[in-house]
Amino acid sequence: MKKILFRKILFDYMSFFLIALISTSVIVWVFQAVNFLDIMIEDGRDYLIYINYSLLNFPKTFSKLFPFILFFSIFYVTTKIELNNELIILWNFGINKIELINFIFKASLILFLIQLILTSILVPKSQELARSFLKTSEVNFYGNFIKTQKFNDTIKGVTIYSEKKDKDGNLYNLYLKKDINKNEFKVTYARKGIFKKINDVPILVLLDGTTITGSDNEITNFSFSKSDFSLKNLETNTTTYPKNQEISSIKLIRCIKNIKNLKNNKFNNEIKKIENCNIQNIENLFKEFYKRFIIPIYIPLLSIVSFLLILSSKEKSNYMKYRMFTFILGLTIIIFSETTIRFVSGELLQNLILLILPIIFILILYMSFTKKFNSKKI
Repeated sequence: MKKILFRKILFDYMSFFLIALISTSVIVWVFQAVNFLDIMIEDGRDYLIYINYSLLNFPKTFSKLFPFILFFSIFYVTTKIELNNELIILWNFGINKIELINFIFKASLILFLIQLILTSILVPKSQELARSFLKTSEVNFYGNFIKTQKFNDTIKGVTIYSEKKDKDGNLYNLYLKKDINKNEFKVTYARKGIFKKINDVPILVLLDGTTITGSDNEITNFSFSKSDFSLKNLETNTTTYPKNQEISSIKLIRCIKNIKNLKNNKFNNEIKKIENCNIQNIENLFKEFYKRFIIPIYIPLLSIVSFLLILSSKEKSNYMKYRMFTFILGLTIIIFSETTIRFVSGELLQNLILLILPIIFILILYMSFTKKFNSKKI
């Protein structure tokens, strides 16, 4: 009978949790996807890049909401079954309160593993793929990123200014500067310009203008009635270098293992192959390690903190205050787990206390439960 009751209560918790997590993640992701429109509009990317980039950011949103939705779900369902006198049925069937906590705690370990897989494998991989889409993609809609009366530097090494643009896409009174190399540049003024594709090569056709070329302190200029400014093989200023959050967890761990070599400037082949693995970036790498492997440990803690509610009866006059205290405590733990990342430093020994804090909190809370219910540990 106990197994049936435990399955029923686990179903109640997990069904609410999954529905709340998926629906909330989709809503937040939709709002983020709207912001990602800038990738297509301002950078001139096509729709396929926008869709792929947006979808690949969903795992990150999902993992970020995971802890809060889990705590809220357990808190809400526990409150609901307490107010509906369903917990009394469990106690009447001889289920000890600590048995319920043990059961949920064991189930939370599975959720902890799921979150760990998300933060350490799926999210970094999806972020890496999202960046690769931008890195390998081309600017397709060149007319989109030109904002009138504004210096547009979306294309790397090229600055474009246009006074106005008509409904047909014609640009008027253009200023273009192209940095060819450190000592050479080209500045072009034109009365009119229009983007065209000739043999699948994007070209900005300029009419009635002047081009000034500077090279090694020498200035030359010439006037033209028509000139083609080729945009082939030009890169955008969108960040395409790998970030810490995109490094695979295996490489991250390898880099941290080589801290001693990094400090001694002993760059072996293993270190050289890892992006961003250098002594100047070691603090950020520790923070990334903390986000992926330590913050998920708070999942079991958040799973059982809601069961502080069963320490008090709904019949007591201070039950509402006790509920509020429990909810605020859970939120505080979530905020604490995210903000402690600021205290992560580049020294491993200084970070140890942060690494064991969630385990200490779990032990303290669990020992409080066992002492209160006068039961044995798991």
